[in-house]
Amino acid sequence: MQINIIRRFYLPALVACMAVASSVQAVDSTSQLLEKAQSQLKESYESWQFSAKSVSARWLKDSSGYTMLEPASQGGRRELVKYDCATGERTVLISQSQLLIPGGAKPLEIENYEISPDGDRFLLETNGRELADGQGRVADYWILERKSAKLRELITAVEPGRVVDSFSPDGRHILYQQQKNLYVYNLNSNRTTTLTTDGLTDTIENAGGDWDHRGESPWSPDSRRVAYIQVDYRAVGLRPMIEHIEPTYPKVRYVRFARIGEPIPTLRVGVADIETGATQWIDVPGEPGGCYIPWMHWAESSDELMLEKQSRWRDARDFLLANVHTGEVTCTYRETDPAWIDASRGENLGLEFIRQGRAFVLLSEKDGWRHAYVLSRDGSAQTLLTPDPGDIIERIQVDEPAGWFYYIASPQNATQRYLYRVKLDGTGKTQRISPPDQHGTHSYDFSPDARWAFHTYSTYDTPPVTELVELPEHRLVRVLEDNQALRTKVTPLITRPTEFFQLDIGHGVVMDAMMLKPRDFDPTKKYPVFIYVYGEPHGQTVLDNWGASSAQFHRMIADLGYLVVSIDNRGTSAPKGAAWRRVIYGSLGPLSTEEQAAGLKELGRTRSYVDLSRVGIWGWSGGGSNTLNAMFRQPDLYHVGIAVAPKPQPNLYNAWFQEIFMRTPELNPDGYAKSAPINFAEGLKGNLLIIHGTGETNTHIQITEGLVDRLIELGKRFDYMTYPNCDHGLSEGKGTSLHVRTLITRYLLEHLPPGPR
Repeated sequence: MQINIIRRFYLPALVACMAVASSVQAVDSTSQLLEKAQSQLKESYESWQFSAKSVSARWLKDSSGYTMLEPASQGGRRELVKYDCATGERTVLISQSQLLIPGGAKPLEIENYEISPDGDRFLLETNGRELADGQGRVADYWILERKSAKLRELITAVEPGRVVDSFSPDGRHILYQQQKNLYVYNLNSNRTTTLTTDGLTDTIENAGGDWDHRGESPWSPDSRRVAYIQVDYRAVGLRPMIEHIEPTYPKVRYVRFARIGEPIPTLRVGVADIETGATQWIDVPGEPGGCYIPWMHWAESSDELMLEKQSRWRDARDFLLANVHTGEVTCTYRETDPAWIDASRGENLGLEFIRQGRAFVLLSEKDGWRHAYVLSRDGSAQTLLTPDPGDIIERIQVDEPAGWFYYIASPQNATQRYLYRVKLDGTGKTQRISPPDQHGTHSYDFSPDARWAFHTYSTYDTPPVTELVELPEHRLVRVLEDNQALRTKVTPLITRPTEFFQLDIGHGVVMDAMMLKPRDFDPTKKYPVFIYVYGEPHGQTVLDNWGASSAQFHRMIADLGYLVVSIDNRGTSAPKGAAWRRVIYGSLGPLSTEEQAAGLKELGRTRSYVDLSRVGIWGWSGGGSNTLNAMFRQPDLYHVGIAVAPKPQPNLYNAWFQEIFMRTPELNPDGYAKSAPINFAEGLKGNLLIIHGTGETNTHIQITEGLVDRLIELGKRFDYMTYPNCDHGLSEGKGTSLHVRTLITRYLLEHLPPGPR
């Protein structure tokens, strides 16, 4: 990939002055340090040697065992195998020999799979490949009959993942999406029923599974109907994007982008009869194009559908019970908040039915904490399950036969994660299930009957171990992946444990922070500080789990002679209560800048080895925005900034995210004015590098180029790097991921000399 480097300065003469001022010895030192870093960067971002192995296992519906794709015992392509939970017995379900097709030189390669409810059929995804125009991937799907071992091709050239929760409950049908329309294939009659015909490439999409966050099926329990959401983009603006494929005549591609204050997609909920293809539309109340529907689920019957409707600002949500025969709806639960209801991710959306659908478990922040409640179906009765102060981070599973609700929380330490449970009847105290001697991060994948779980444990300094455990005793059954090779490789690199601590900046605000030190750290000397910041509501950076916050990259930076520090200010998604998260309502940027600066000053006050005369800061996305705010609003505190994919003009960002926290510029002009880094660009004093991809589909490059123009207008010196055709992750193209980190490292070494003084 050809990389375009654009450097813009106040006066060309300044470049010459800087070059003259640099000594040969300094250049050599920087080159040597960069060479030292490069080998580890290549291992991290070229050969990916520090990536932990995960376990891709799936539970059988009867919870007796689990399935995995594993290399065949004699080598070659992967086979599908089953393991018995209790005994560990391994059984090959699909061997290489069963994947041979007539005339084929090699057996099919299973890339993904699904097993029918009765276990008699396997749906296999194979032959994943890029489209000729470069716009996505497609795959082919095959059916293997277990008893007869007959293999037949089912669907070709479908986008991977668009065979949505495929098998019907009776195992007789497959649901799939192709070209934005939905189809049902009858496996017995080989007949295809078209459910929708109005799906168009970039204007209307009929999605059977895009709302699926926790395995909810679009199929009705009786296998006669499919629920889906129709997404109409016609009112959403088109944004042109230049694709630098042919140098002289680049291609222009148009993408739909719902900007703040502009129309968002219009949603309709439909229920299609799989025999006739006819759709019954659900009468969702409200203005078209004025809401989001993030979750749907069949309400424990084939006659009713439950859906969660959220207002455009997410300051209200309704759970609507819909009659699928008439389309009529009734509201079973409503909640509002002056700021927003809950901006958490998909794992906490929706609700979970219990008592044959007469009640459900719901998470809500209405009392100031993300707590679990049991509500009756009509809303007349309500029981608080988790009354103690503390947030549920993620709901895991209801074990109704045993009367328990399992969830992830960490009430004493927001940087860690543990499994808890509480009785469904609201009696008794919460119980921690994760081992008391394993401090760090725990995650779980429960079997359907909640007897078994895949348990993964790690810390920031120790790679993950995944094991099978039996609950509720958390008894170790067997280790599935210990990442021993990775553990052996990183042990000599982690010479000092990562330090987790808290910074008290007064007024009752105590922030979590972490620090990595050089391996030859000397506490009697002073070291430069390199801050890694995010600081927005969508995530945390101070997390005690493997791979968090670009861990291996930051270890390398620390060993060059820096203190690498990260701080979570108020407004991040830390499990510290709704007030902590909502304090930034109205304007993202001002508070995070103030608290990051206060935390840095407190760090310098309490640790003599922190050199506040040498401070750098960097971040990605929202962290890029906060990097700009730091450099512009606190120019005497931060001396070097590296902003990757920032949004210096939040008014040009997408409606889905920014409107939750700031509404629109028309409703909140002062909040947007105070939030936008571009409005404070005149404050820049230090060295600033801005990095962006020209192929951004979300934080699009024009948001940044407005700042570029403003800095030029102000006569400010800065550096600007663009990566052609790269999206938000800057990973497209050979060598790009490595190049980005090498660029960041080089810029830091050149402008913020490392090592103690």
